[in-house]
Amino acid sequence: MLPGQGGRARITVRPGRRSTRGRTPFAVLVVVLLSGGLLGLLMLNTALNEGSFELSRLQKQTTEQTDQQQTLQQQIDRASAPDALEHKARELGMVPGGDPAFLQDDGKVLGKPGQAQDSPPVKRSGTELWQQQNRSAQPSAPAGPSGSASAPATASAAPSPSPGGDGTVQIDPAPPATPSAPAGGSPR
Repeated sequence: MLPGQGGRARITVRPGRRSTRGRTPFAVLVVVLLSGGLLGLLMLNTALNEGSFELSRLQKQTTEQTDQQQTLQQQIDRASAPDALEHKARELGMVPGGDPAFLQDDGKVLGKPGQAQDSPPVKRSGTELWQQQNRSAQPSAPAGPSGSASAPATASAAPSPSPGGDGTVQIDPAPPATPSAPAGGSPR
């Protein structure tokens, strides 16, 4: 015995059989945790990539729709410009109005209303021009008791070949209703 140990027994470690039972569950646990972590990271990475692709697709779609919206807004702005509106109105046969008059609450009229004057020539569309040519080519009907020519009651529905000779058929539209002339004036 060694001095100072007093009567204690000596413990010695002998090399011998090592316990493998204690290490196997630990190794399996470590492998399972590492595998689960790697699979989790893989799934997270895949989800982030899918989100990134979806974000790119949506950004591209937003850009295309913004461009389309801007193009449509430019078309609206061009069509609603005063000169474009005037041009369209003239194509429809409209003329600028005369001086306006305003009614007050008490019934008084402010201003002197003026008749619309058409100084520049009004261009007619092809349909109106064609109808006018057809009316001038029709023989005039005998005058009725009121002294005015009576308009035909029905529209010509017989097809006529088109002037271009391309084989298409055109149907004559119904003539517009003729307004009766005022008693003391001439028709417009």
